[in-house]
Amino acid sequence: MIAVARLAILVGIAGLIPFIAMIAGLFSMPQHSVALVGYFYLYSAGILAFMAGVYWPIAMQLDNCCYPVSPLITMLLSQVFFVSAGIGLLLPTSGQILLYTIAYLALYLVDARWMRVYWPAWYLRLRLLLTSVVVVCQLSVATWFLLLPAH
Repeated sequence: MIAVARLAILVGIAGLIPFIAMIAGLFSMPQHSVALVGYFYLYSAGILAFMAGVYWPIAMQLDNCCYPVSPLITMLLSQVFFVSAGIGLLLPTSGQILLYTIAYLALYLVDARWMRVYWPAWYLRLRLLLTSVVVVCQLSVATWFLLLPAH
């Protein structure tokens, strides 16, 4: 039987593959850059929405507690990130660049600042690694987009 931590690390690292593959695709197949950027942000939205979902079980476990955050705040946080993921898909690429970069940073900051007591230490280390790679990927797409002669 595989330990939860090992499985989460494996799945988390595997989840980076599409981000990195699409960045590699931008450089190796620039003729497909419009499609790749679209897929990149579709995947970004899906992962952001998925990550937002982790707050719901915490809110349900908190019940009538309010330390360090109330169940209402926890559920609202989940919805803010989930709705942001969806709204991002409706934005032009320049808006997606800004929204998803900020949203991934904010999601990590919420975890590290307010949700820290709910996560084991290994999870926060994993989240820092994953968030760092995703933000570098977001900034790579932003750089690619800004350097393109025609959008």
